[in-house]
Amino acid sequence: MASYLNQAPGDPLVRLIRNSWKILEDHPINRARRQAGLNEANSIWLWGQGKAPNMPPFRKSYGLRGGVISAVDLINGIGIYAGFTPIHVEGATGFLDTNYLGKAEEGLKGLESLDFLYLHVEAPDEAGHAGDYEEKIQAIEYFDEKVVGTVLEGLERFEDYRVMVVSDHLTPISMRTHAHEPPPFAWASKGELSAPGQGLSFSEAAAKESGLLFEKGHELMNHFIYGP
Repeated sequence: MASYLNQAPGDPLVRLIRNSWKILEDHPINRARRQAGLNEANSIWLWGQGKAPNMPPFRKSYGLRGGVISAVDLINGIGIYAGFTPIHVEGATGFLDTNYLGKAEEGLKGLESLDFLYLHVEAPDEAGHAGDYEEKIQAIEYFDEKVVGTVLEGLERFEDYRVMVVSDHLTPISMRTHAHEPPPFAWASKGELSAPGQGLSFSEAAAKESGLLFEKGHELMNHFIYGP
């Protein structure tokens, strides 16, 4: 965004942002914060627009009480609109240093009173935006070990369950932004997870070979809840 502010000065939104710098620089609040050694609000930030979504509550659609765990306000907001109970996790940051284990443990506690839980981890996406392949690998490994591993182990105390791993989009290191290709997903029920492995991996290549594709993303949940 910073480079765009320098490269497109004729854009009216860019002009508006740049004009705010001089106004805010001498604003009384910023002068006071400067004297106190505090961070200043030195720019307005125009980031899209929208309106409240009109969506049916998750419980009305599926008869299930849901919860959401995320360090991202956007995800929590969508969850609240869907009727989910937001679950706060101490140390959840949305970056590589997030509290992976805490998310998994709080999620399992939530399932003692809820029927469905959406547990979100942002760290791999942030590493993709940063173009840092080492951090992305580390984030995926942490997610696999501390979130997926902990959740699968904890779910064994339940009589039955179904679990899915899915990303909302791809963020390739080479692009450092979102790609349009469909992201992979995988789900299994309790009995299926205890069955012998089929030699499959969870990857973009394996997903393409499966031949299973949802052209309309919102249809994925129906199949996950009700089966094919």
